Amino acid sequence: MRRAGSTPPELYFVVSAVFHYLGPSFAVLLFARVDVLGVAWLRIVSAAVVFAAWRRPWRAFGGLGRQARLLLGEWGVVLAVMNACFYLAISRLPLSSVAAIEFLPVIGLAAAGARTRRNLVAIGLAVPGVYLLTDVRLAGATAGIGFAFANAGLFARYIVLADRVANHPQVGGIDGLAAAMLVAAVVITPLGGVQAAAVVLSPVVLLAGVGVGICSSVIPYVTDQLAMARLPRATYALMMSLLPAIATVIGVAVLGQVPSPVELAGVGLVICGVAVHRPSAPAPAAGEESACRVVVRGHAAAGVGSPTAPAACDE
Repeated sequence: MRRAGSTPPELYFVVSAVFHYLGPSFAVLLFARVDVLGVAWLRIVSAAVVFAAWRRPWRAFGGLGRQARLLLGEWGVVLAVMNACFYLAISRLPLSSVAAIEFLPVIGLAAAGARTRRNLVAIGLAVPGVYLLTDVRLAGATAGIGFAFANAGLFARYIVLADRVANHPQVGGIDGLAAAMLVAAVVITPLGGVQAAAVVLSPVVLLAGVGVGICSSVIPYVTDQLAMARLPRATYALMMSLLPAIATVIGVAVLGQVPSPVELAGVGLVICGVAVHRPSAPAPAAGEESACRVVVRGHAAAGVGSPTAPAACDE
């Protein structure tokens, strides 16, 4: 925990962002062997198994209150349905197009937290950057559009719920994630379990599916929690504007999708938007300081450690 606390939260975000699309790019290659929802099942269930062996989340879950259990339950449902919609979208649309649609509600979270003119300028740079970056070809892909927008809405909800879990004094970030992933495994089984059953006896495909799960749901979600615990939500949401740029780079490296000069200009604008942005840290008003200290004490009691305290106070 001490080493995790000394690592810049921005580094955790970069790791999360890379694997956020590296894993799905591998999943696209699996679509030729496994049904789309079957790949989603392999991703979530393999991640749930890893988390179960690592964290044994049922031990912490048993001692939670009703509100904390409902929070983890909702997060698990969102994780399952979001991943299903995401895979159904990238099976019909280019990865960069889905990344652009996924970004749209996220920037709303950044706008809601932008308290300074500088941050508004940052958003003004990031939005047209995403527009230039992605040449979204929507014609003839109505179902893909619907799944992409459903995924986008659920992704925004994922950020809100993940932020609450990361800063919850009782749940704890990674343990809460592990419990939510078990819920997600239960929810995804009726949707993709049958499709995945056909390849369970194929060691190569099964190992590939496990690799997708680790790359897509273990590494990025753990680093998400480590970043969210120390970054204000508005800062994290705006940094999400890097995702379409990273999706483009991964598309080149893994799927052979070479960006145009206009898309490269979009990458530059997105990066400039993130560089301009600064987290807002207003001074707490009278009476707010005591509430902040309560949150800090709650984190200490939960064993989360002091690195999460600044994020709780900044927001």
